[in-house]
Amino acid sequence: MGARTGGGHTRVFCHFHTGGVGNCNGGTGLSGWMQKIEIERASDVADGSVVRRVLRGDVNAYEELLVKYSDVVEKVVRRHVPPGQVGEVAHEVFVSAYGSLETFMVGRSFRNWLITIAVRGCYEFWRREARWRERPVSSYTHQGEAPSAEWMEGLLSEGAHGEFHAEETRQMAIEALGWALGFLSPQERMVLELYYLEGYSTRQVASFLKMSQANVKVKAYRSRKKLKRILEKNM
Repeated sequence: MGARTGGGHTRVFCHFHTGGVGNCNGGTGLSGWMQKIEIERASDVADGSVVRRVLRGDVNAYEELLVKYSDVVEKVVRRHVPPGQVGEVAHEVFVSAYGSLETFMVGRSFRNWLITIAVRGCYEFWRREARWRERPVSSYTHQGEAPSAEWMEGLLSEGAHGEFHAEETRQMAIEALGWALGFLSPQERMVLELYYLEGYSTRQVASFLKMSQANVKVKAYRSRKKLKRILEKNM
């Protein structure tokens, strides 16, 4: 999966997919970049071998993938569902991936394929929720104050999205949105989180949520405006 062009947005995507090690601007040098590609390629080959073993009947081999990617899946899930539900949703992701192994194209990145399933698992989690527990504005405080509509508008502006490569800044944003996003539909919630906070392109969000790119753009814009209205109403 490629990163969206643009300074901050590229940075947050690179940080997410490299675990904060190195960067996408060649900071580790050409040799380091090539070495990283070779490592990833070797990992893809190894993963493909494990998938083949599982499909041939060695079901216990799947544990190798579970151990290798458990942290990756939990990291994705933790960003989208309540803390108390992370373990359950992560488990469901691996169960879903196991049941879909026949659709995996050996030679592609198993990691990226699994991340897609994890994101969809988070989306399904919110869709299953019969209703959302709405927390009062006072339940979220940042230096003693609830987030203002203006602050949230800036947080999700076209010029600011993707600038949350600093973990402290990203965490503050997630905490604020954790309150506000409870008023949105599951699809609106996931589009905003993936596009504005995770730094994915419209093409990637569309692939994750099985939407058209045009629909993602419209949904992101309308959801941001809806969020602003919700905040203005509750301030």
